[in-house]
This record gives sequence, structure tokens and C-alpha cells, in this order.
Amino acid sequence: MRELQPDQANFLLNNLFLPDLKNEHRTTKSVIEAIPPDKGDYRPDTNARGALELAWHIVSTEMRFMEAVSAGQFDLSPRPCPEAIKNSQDLTRWYTENFDAHFEKLTKVSNEQLLKIIDFRGLFQLPAVIYLNFVLHHTIHHRGQLSTYLRPAGSKVPAIYGESYDSAAARKAAQ
Repeated sequence: MRELQPDQANFLLNNLFLPDLKNEHRTTKSVIEAIPPDKGDYRPDTNARGALELAWHIVSTEMRFMEAVSAGQFDLSPRPCPEAIKNSQDLTRWYTENFDAHFEKLTKVSNEQLLKIIDFRGLFQLPAVIYLNFVLHHTIHHRGQLSTYLRPAGSKVPAIYGESYDSAAARKAAQ
């Protein structure tokens, strides 16, 4: 396998990862918004995370990985959910504000920064840009988990990759 070249890293960032991050952000936001405000502690099993806890895991990990690409290293210090976040609306607001700022930084990253080898917990040593693919898969995986919490918590599942039963029913009812 050849070493990743600057033009390839730039292509990955601007033609794949940034558009995908923006698209997945909208989808993730809609799933988090669907958590009923009074059901943030809902968990389908005693071993599962609560809905708001899982949503925090999704968004804080996304920010951590976006920061790592911009900064050239991972900050693995603990990131507890801010006390000001009491419900899904608070978390959605935090997510939007932080995502926009981190996304903007990514648009200004140089090819050299994209190619910098970053260590992740001694498990991987990869070019920075590749970690955006990791976080996309992480977000999609855990968002899928979170979407399964919604109906049992008394909410409706938004469209994710096409209509959900609930979004189709809402569309039909509006006709």
C-alpha cells in the first residue's frame, strides 16, 4: 500500500469526510431531538446507557475526534456532560454550537496537518484525516442504538436514511 499523499488527504477531507460529517450531524441532531425531555434517563436494560448519556457519548466523541484532527493529537482527558445539559434540547444546542466551531476549524486544516500521524491510545497510529472516518462510523453505530430507544421512551423515530415508519405516517397524515 502506498503512503497517503497530500492531494489524497485533501480529497478525503473535502469531498468525503466534511460533507459526510455535515450530513450525519443533521441526522444525529434529529435523533437526539426526538428523545423526550423527561426521558433522558430511559435505558432499555440495566446494562445500557441512559438515552441522554448515550447521546452525550456520541456528540462528545465526535468533538474529541474533530479536535484531534485539527490539533494533531488526542486529548483523552475525561469529558463529563456539562451540568447545564439537563435534557435533549440542551444537548442539541450544545452539539450544534460545538459542531459548527469544530467543523469550521477542519475546513482550515493544512494538508500537512491531515497527514500528521496521530496516536490513538497506542492502538492506532494513522494520518489525522483517517480519524474522521472512524468517528463517522462511531456516530452512526451509536446513533443506531439511540434510535432504538425512542419508541419505547414514547417518541417517534425520525427519518435517518430514508423514511422511518413514524416519518412516513406523519407525511401521510399531512396530505
